[in-house]
Amino acid sequence: MRLCFLVEERYRHDGMPREVIRQLSAWGHQVDVVRPGDSLIRISDAVRAGSHDAWVLKTVSGGPGLTLLEAAAAVGLTTVNDARSIRGVRDKALAAAIGRSRGLPMPTTYAAARPEALEKIPETEFPLVVKPSDGSSGRAVRLVPTPGRLRALRAELAAEGMLIAQPYVPNSGVDLKVYCVGGELYATERVSPLVPDRGARGRRVPLSAEVAAIAAEVGVVYGLDLYGVDVLLGPDGPVIVDVNDFPSFKEVPDAAARVGRAVLELARGGGARSQGAVVGGRTESGPSLEPASEPSPEPTSEPVPQPSPALVREPVPATATGRMTAAVSGGR
Repeated sequence: MRLCFLVEERYRHDGMPREVIRQLSAWGHQVDVVRPGDSLIRISDAVRAGSHDAWVLKTVSGGPGLTLLEAAAAVGLTTVNDARSIRGVRDKALAAAIGRSRGLPMPTTYAAARPEALEKIPETEFPLVVKPSDGSSGRAVRLVPTPGRLRALRAELAAEGMLIAQPYVPNSGVDLKVYCVGGELYATERVSPLVPDRGARGRRVPLSAEVAAIAAEVGVVYGLDLYGVDVLLGPDGPVIVDVNDFPSFKEVPDAAARVGRAVLELARGGGARSQGAVVGGRTESGPSLEPASEPSPEPTSEPVPQPSPALVREPVPATATGRMTAAVSGGR
């Protein structure tokens, strides 16, 4: 298959998606890489029909990659995830509105274009978690304990653009991250970015049936296949505080191969969504559903179009970096 990955410079050396690209190439698939932030792209050539079987996005929330992905979708090309679904979660204010309207357990969310507008939030809602509406990777997330502290942060917050604020959910200081890949759910926990002095170590953990059901519903609500969900275990139950369309998949066993197989499945199905997720590849009554190894593609006489000048097929070192090898947990 012919695949195009849109990758921002900041992710160029990351295990995700670099290891996925390496794995797909090892299976014999053609993978072209576009760096939308550093390239002059002739859009009509880059997204011409038939150039690739699927386009995959790994960029920052506010980067130009999503525009290029949407252009590909507009001419009928398959995108991973669906371009409209990605837009729905990259704008955190929009994601909160969609999630709350569909019954997902998400906190009350305030949105403002200027930080002084947030000062109208009732004092009873403090402490607040304030972050950019287009933020990613925990960037600029702030715990604001009082209205006075919010006023003191006005100049600092003014540089962040659109902001959202949510009442702080009391918790243990540990975030639960649930990943969905290929219809399977995996959970890891790590220290919250709001507790910087305790580090950000992560480890695989069992996934309760309640949280698994919520994580699976996230895929349905937003129309995502490859995604991550940040969950806090608050005093009133699990609360979703973030949704990511192409996360790091840290601690997912054999992450590169699993993500690679999921990309190929979506490409072959024209981007059609899977039929729901299960915990760690297990059903309620059956054994682990481990996907078979990806077979080498059969030779084909189909002519392969030459890539656009903007599409650079980059060499990928044989040495793997960041490969996840944790054992599968069947815990609930």
